Amino acid sequence: MSISPIGWLHTLGSLPAIPLAAYMLAKYGRIAPQTRAGRAYFGFMLLGVLTVYPIAKQPVSAIVATVTLATLLIGYGASALSVGRRLAGYVETVALSLSVFLLMVPTVSETLRRLPAGDPLVKQMTDPLLLGVQGALFLALLVGVPLQLRALYKRNAAAAQSAASTTGSR
Repeated sequence: MSISPIGWLHTLGSLPAIPLAAYMLAKYGRIAPQTRAGRAYFGFMLLGVLTVYPIAKQPVSAIVATVTLATLLIGYGASALSVGRRLAGYVETVALSLSVFLLMVPTVSETLRRLPAGDPLVKQMTDPLLLGVQGALFLALLVGVPLQLRALYKRNAAAAQSAASTTGSR
């Protein structure tokens, strides 16, 4: 199966989002939009999402791309929403974690269905290996998001307590 030029742009354009997400999750415990890595993640994800539409062969691909685009825009726009600064951090964290999940599911599916070339590890979407990896990604989302939200809550509580003690000592 050959890849079209737009397919290569999609693949190579969105590929850097994976190590960027891994880096931010390891360093910050979440996708951090205000960092250089966060801005690069947004650009690569946007390129990947927008180039899905011309190459999508199945309607579900366009649906996943649209949901991914929505989560990306919500995550990066959360701080501009009038929902309050504290709530915006939670919306941002959930949305951007979901964007990573939505990046990884098709990435894993396509990789396992194409590699190694000529004799891919997975032949069908119902293959136990593929379903297991997708299940592991879903489990990581289900466990990771609450842990991220808990860490964010603790960080916000500590900052509020610090601000209160600073204001009270004046």
